[in-house]
Amino acid sequence: MAHMIWKGAISFGLVHVPVQLYPATKSEKVGFNLLDKRTIDPIGYRQINKRTGKEVTREHIVRGFEYEKGQYVVLSDAEIRSANPESTQTVDILAFVDAPDISFLYLDTPYYLAPDRKGEKVYALLREAMKSSGKIGVANVVLHNKQHLAALIPVGPVLALNTLRWADEVRPFDELKLPSEGVKASGVSTRELDMAKKLIDDMSDAWDPSAYHDTFRDDIMALVDKKVRAGKTEEITEVEEDAHPHRSADILDLSDLLKRSLRRGKGKPASRASREEADEEEVEVPVKRAASRKKGPTATRRAGSGDGPKNAPPRRRRAA
Repeated sequence: MAHMIWKGAISFGLVHVPVQLYPATKSEKVGFNLLDKRTIDPIGYRQINKRTGKEVTREHIVRGFEYEKGQYVVLSDAEIRSANPESTQTVDILAFVDAPDISFLYLDTPYYLAPDRKGEKVYALLREAMKSSGKIGVANVVLHNKQHLAALIPVGPVLALNTLRWADEVRPFDELKLPSEGVKASGVSTRELDMAKKLIDDMSDAWDPSAYHDTFRDDIMALVDKKVRAGKTEEITEVEEDAHPHRSADILDLSDLLKRSLRRGKGKPASRASREEADEEEVEVPVKRAASRKKGPTATRRAGSGDGPKNAPPRRRRAA
């Protein structure tokens, strides 16, 4: 059972819904401890004074706001909480908006809200009203001494609270060099667009989060389990680097790649071996075409290593 983080109320108009806040996610990331290589002893975390290098105990640590370089104003936790006392214990709804209007770029951290102090009926009322209207709430809330913009979202039987990034935290698109919008302006042909849409249709599926896995974590845990079973719990093993790192395709014919993608079994994700084979094809085939147009050793060496016989065929990448 998740631990309650916060207790307060959802406030909209004159209505208050008493709620408890719980984390909606849990970390499954691979974590590593820092160890002393000589003794395999854990290396601890020390809070030190950066000027003197001496350790500072918790009771001597305070919060400071740097208003000029090296100049601070010290604030206590009570002073920080008092800055906006109305917001510290409420999810204060500012407006209701259509759910699609909030871009996923603004979504940050999700939480669950559960009813508190016999607030089940008014909790259910708000949830059902939001479902019927198709709206989500935009709210202010203070968590961990920091004010957040948040979205209040009905998700099945629960009201979820997803903190949002502020507008100035999302970079504008104009910082990037992007192709023009529109088929003609971007240089995409109608035929290429139709094939790309067909590939998207072939790869479309119902969303099932359990169908996707953190393969890096799976591989690390399998390696850990293998070492534990072999009794190699403190041994450092040198791992041979991949001699054939993944290369991006030298794409010369987008239509050809789209056609081959459509032929690859309804566009379903390929296995690792078939992906590597496809990588070989994507590198080799376009280069062969270029070589047929431009005779000579330069065109031939593009697909090979550059140090073989001039008339040797391009070498394929060796499958893992």
